[in-house]
Amino acid sequence: MSTVRPPQPASLTGLDPAEAARRLAAEGPNLLPGSTPKPILAIAISVLTEPMFLMLLVAGGLYLALGDRAEATFLLASVFVIIGITLVQERKTQRALESLRELSAPRALVIRAGQEIRIPGREVVCGDVLVLHEGDRVAADAVLREGDLDVDESLLTGESVPLTKSPGETGGQLFASTVVTRGVGVAEVSAIATATAVGRIGQALARTTEPISRLQQASRRLVRNLAIAGLLLAIAYCLLSWLWDGHTFIESVLSGVALTMAILPEEIPVVLTVFLALGAWRISKHKVLTRRVPAVETLGAISVLAVDKTGTLTQNRMQVAELGLADADFCDAGASELPEPFHELVEFAMLATPPDPFDPMEKAISRFGLHWLTDTEHVHAQWSSEIEYGLSPDILAMTRVFRGEVRTQHLLATKGAPEAVIDLCHLAAPDAAVILRQVEAMAARGLRVLGVARGEWQGDAWPQSQHDFTFRFLGLVGLIDPPRPEVPAAIAECRSAGVRIIMLTGDHPVTARAIARQVGLSERAEVITGPEIDALDDDALRLRLHQVDLCARLKPEQKLRLVQLLRDGGEVVAMTGDGVNDAPALKAADVGIAMGERGTDVAREAAALVLLDDSFASIVAAIRQGRRIYDNITKATGFVFAVHVPIIALALVPALLHWPVLLMPVHIVLLELLIDPACSVVFEAEPAADDIMRRPPRAPSDSPFAAANLHYAVIQGLGFAGILLCGYGLLLGRGLDAAQGRSAVFIALVIGLFLLTLANRDLSHHALARTAAKNPWLWRMFGGVALMLAVVVGVPFFRNVMGLAVPGVFMLLAIAGMLAAAMAWLELLRRMTHCGLREAAAR
Repeated sequence: MSTVRPPQPASLTGLDPAEAARRLAAEGPNLLPGSTPKPILAIAISVLTEPMFLMLLVAGGLYLALGDRAEATFLLASVFVIIGITLVQERKTQRALESLRELSAPRALVIRAGQEIRIPGREVVCGDVLVLHEGDRVAADAVLREGDLDVDESLLTGESVPLTKSPGETGGQLFASTVVTRGVGVAEVSAIATATAVGRIGQALARTTEPISRLQQASRRLVRNLAIAGLLLAIAYCLLSWLWDGHTFIESVLSGVALTMAILPEEIPVVLTVFLALGAWRISKHKVLTRRVPAVETLGAISVLAVDKTGTLTQNRMQVAELGLADADFCDAGASELPEPFHELVEFAMLATPPDPFDPMEKAISRFGLHWLTDTEHVHAQWSSEIEYGLSPDILAMTRVFRGEVRTQHLLATKGAPEAVIDLCHLAAPDAAVILRQVEAMAARGLRVLGVARGEWQGDAWPQSQHDFTFRFLGLVGLIDPPRPEVPAAIAECRSAGVRIIMLTGDHPVTARAIARQVGLSERAEVITGPEIDALDDDALRLRLHQVDLCARLKPEQKLRLVQLLRDGGEVVAMTGDGVNDAPALKAADVGIAMGERGTDVAREAAALVLLDDSFASIVAAIRQGRRIYDNITKATGFVFAVHVPIIALALVPALLHWPVLLMPVHIVLLELLIDPACSVVFEAEPAADDIMRRPPRAPSDSPFAAANLHYAVIQGLGFAGILLCGYGLLLGRGLDAAQGRSAVFIALVIGLFLLTLANRDLSHHALARTAAKNPWLWRMFGGVALMLAVVVGVPFFRNVMGLAVPGVFMLLAIAGMLAAAMAWLELLRRMTHCGLREAAAR
């Protein structure tokens, strides 16, 4: 039971916007100590402690020991270049995360200059007037001025039972970061930021960090294992070079360092961090806010999308369309007046609605009543209820109680689910059956139907339940919420993508079926209801879920049970929700999606994603983006391994065959300057494949580091390495010196990086067939490759440091031959793999 907020008095018109701006400038933002950008020095230190850069420093020191100052200078200078690139990447990622945090920051509904406006919580100032509804998180310490609230203060006290707050000297204090669990109220801000109770005791936001995703954890394990294996191999190679080949110890160590640098795939953690952060930023462009970045990697695996009807599939613009009495109907469309027999029905529907409603249906009832009954005796704006019996899991109806002319006499106004109101009126079975047939007919037209009743009560002690009152059934109110126009196409796209859609709604089964039919959600007309769900055990319900797509008359705990059963059955479940009671199900889902427009703060905080426009089409756009991001991570990972194989081979094999050294640390550093941007920029910007929403969802166990993906990349690299080594051997056999042979192979390798980039974009097309216009970074990368080669070959200083020579005609022909062979190899491998995949799919 609860009382509700009376109409807002003129005294609480709030601050003038200019005064609010002045206070914001003087007092600072309403922020608790939170995350701060990573300092440049900290980034630089983290770069220098990476294994790759430790190897660089060691190699630079060894070159100094050997007296090769030019090589040492180049290597040590490259450290600063790579630090610069890392800073750019880190800042780009940081900006993306900061923009997401700014979007996800708590918001507050305030009254300023008499108008209710929603502002970021950071802009709340002392003296602001907060409007608080159920599910809102209080933005600052405040004093309750109107209404009665139940508030969860467990963050401060550890006490899980909500406390009742009423205006007054002792019981009206509200604290920042606590949650309103019931009621509507108005409060005046008394303290902000660190002056609040939560700020003073230090229980607020500590330094926040993005959680590590499963892919990031897997990548770090892979890199660590490869680093250990590379180090052991390099030590063995160093000893072999020193003891067998007769090189000096320093030269042998230098060769081991080069091999270690070639083996380390340090780009992979960078790829995942950048792709997930920038992917979340790209998804925000589709009106979907990512509150937890690791959720981005799960989007592509979603196999079941459990959606609410109201506001997601529909426009959430409720309006009263029909009224139903026992012997008459009224349709609002085209009507010029409301017939007298319907006045009492509308009057009590309004009385059963709070004066400042938040629910869209209640707003529609208020608008309808004021439109037709203004200037009649049926509008009672000055009345305030004494007691309100709210909706409960047992009784899906609410009753507001008003004092009559005599102190012990009271007038009751009730509205709710027709079945619940019929039960409260204790109607005989034949009368109830007639009303329920009328409800079915209205619901079949896509209407949300409410029953309305009136009652009288005499007495001083309030009953514990609405069932203890006596009611008279008045009639039915039919509300319509038209489907969003973009929903049918989005549902069709989900179906082609293998994503099953299940409607979870509290509406009447016939209404759910009507909306599902309008948007093309399901061809199966069968509906399962909340009472039926309660009657089934888990095994029976799991089997039933394979047969139905529509679940109606659900309670929040039933939504949670359905989500858990779907997940237990191996599905990857995304679920939408908006209320306080939806929070457990949103947390239980693989991807919880809260409504940004009508959702509560509690729902938004429990969810991984927030729909800024509450549109179903935005969810589908996020799934498409999630699949694109995962695809591009897979492509980038394959590219990294395909590139590192020839680098390892060219660093290792010549020494084993007693050929002149091919790749030295200076060459590997230069290659890394190309590999890193190719991974984190070119592949991140790669557009989605044409068939991305025509494939089934990927299995949750799939990984970019799966053997099949790495196996293909390693074969790509081995073939390319074999071509380059054969070319090097032939060039040496034709009498070319080491510098000339090294130049030809190095130039072919560098250009080959670009070819490998093209080859890993899309296995369904030839490397040169897919237009690069969709990814402008490709041509920029090619320009960077050409510029780098021009500098290292054309500038004497860099040419001498690299041990290269200016290529002659024969060398250019050799380079062209190696690249042509590489193109032929990559295309042959692509065709064999693609044909194999098609045959497997056909089977």
